[in-house]
Amino acid sequence: TGAVVVVSIFVNPLQFGAGEDLDKYPRTLAADQETLLQAGCHLLFAPTVEEMYPDGMTVQTRVSVPQLSEGLCGASRPGHFEGVATVVSKLFNMVQPDLAVFGEKDYQQLAVIRAMVRDLNMTIQIIGEPTVRAEDGLALSSRNGYLTTEQRAAAPALYQALGQLAEGIRRGRRDFAALLDEGQAQLVAAGFRPDYLEVRHALTLKPAQPDDRDLVILGAAYQGSTRLIDNLY
Repeated sequence: TGAVVVVSIFVNPLQFGAGEDLDKYPRTLAADQETLLQAGCHLLFAPTVEEMYPDGMTVQTRVSVPQLSEGLCGASRPGHFEGVATVVSKLFNMVQPDLAVFGEKDYQQLAVIRAMVRDLNMTIQIIGEPTVRAEDGLALSSRNGYLTTEQRAAAPALYQALGQLAEGIRRGRRDFAALLDEGQAQLVAAGFRPDYLEVRHALTLKPAQPDDRDLVILGAAYQGSTRLIDNLY
């Protein structure tokens, strides 16, 4: 098709809050480069923090997407999505792509980026890529590397809990509060410490109403100190 594929890799300090895992976040550039070569990537853009924020982050202009950034991961990670929207807008301006692909595992992030592109009249097509999973259903994530053997064995229970919620909704249940209580109990039984488990409208991310048809189930929970997220829609 003549398309040129550019991949950006940047661990963005602006989206990490105090006490989060910025310093120990996995950085596997050499392995990533090899994977990208095998996948046919044309260009890798891997800027330094100094290149992205030459005047430091304190005086950096920020991009904020209201409403969609609130609640869910936004409640647990204040300022996170402002950091995401800011760095993505900078990357878009630096690379100037015609389209950009983001994973659906970070569903709220994808919604924030779509709103930012729409609201700021960016001429970029945003494509959501379905979540890539291990054979046992666990969504692939850099943070999976933090899990112990025992935690990794228990981790697929998050996806399983979302699946049971989705099955209940497909069967006609609309008692969302009771469904979510059941899901929370399932996570706790599997050794998780739930952060949130929610049924939301898939487009607005507002709390689901009984007559809504476009729904997404979103969950975040801890195995030990590792926070995992997932969703089904």
